[in-house]
Amino acid sequence: MLRLRLITGPVLILALLALLWGDGRMSASLHENDLVRSAIGTADGVVLAALAVLVLAPLLARELAAMLRSAGIAAPTGFTVLAAVAGVVAVRAAPAFASPSHAAGAMAGALWAVLSLALIVHSRGARIDGVVAATGGTLLAFTYIGAMLGTWLLVRTEVGPWVLAGAILTVKASDIGAYAVGMSIGRHKMIPWLSPAKSWEGLVGGIAFAAIVGGLLAWWSDALPDARDHVAPLLGAATGAVLGVVGTFGDLAESLVKRSAGVKDSGRILPGMGGIFDVLDSPLLAAPVVLLALHLR
Repeated sequence: MLRLRLITGPVLILALLALLWGDGRMSASLHENDLVRSAIGTADGVVLAALAVLVLAPLLARELAAMLRSAGIAAPTGFTVLAAVAGVVAVRAAPAFASPSHAAGAMAGALWAVLSLALIVHSRGARIDGVVAATGGTLLAFTYIGAMLGTWLLVRTEVGPWVLAGAILTVKASDIGAYAVGMSIGRHKMIPWLSPAKSWEGLVGGIAFAAIVGGLLAWWSDALPDARDHVAPLLGAATGAVLGVVGTFGDLAESLVKRSAGVKDSGRILPGMGGIFDVLDSPLLAAPVVLLALHLR
């Protein structure tokens, strides 16, 4: 298992870097394209937006739907995918509206549409039992998957691809730090009924390592040519520390779903790591923290 992780992990990092490099090149080539800019408001993050809508949201939603069904909750795969994609689109489209109130209204409208459609779909056939739980599962797909992926796309509109890569790597650094410290000196279990392997020592190690990585990457950001990509090292370190906490919470949140479903992994698509959810559990919920940190610069 560890051998497969050591192979899959670097491959995923290289794939992320290649993807973000391609996204940066594509954005640069489309920067003067008025059609693209008028359609989505910016040329930044076109490749990432397509990946989120066409690949990540559907794969994550399929895994979530399978886990919900294992937990005894009705979750049609197609409808769960639709809810997740709707969340991505709703959040990513928010900046296109003329005012914050219009954007908030559009988001409320999207939530209303998903909620209403979920109630209709899950109660078809005059069924009452399980409707509330199934509707909750649909809204979970909209928010947990869709809205969080959409927020990462908003991060990409604020900064270039390499800062986004740094943010994701900082979150994952907390996983590495927590694992290393927890395995070596972890003695006090954090939440043994939910995640027996996690310890308070590991949490501290994850926070510390994420703070160090965040500070170093922020210091390195001064070398990037675009001024909007520059992040103060102190802000990078502070954000890294917060991401260490949020990343752990994201991991625990997915553990809660998996334990409810009675499964060890969300899927089997990634050798040694399980499913897409098992890799993205910590970064997903970190997106709002990263976006807020960028607004504090």
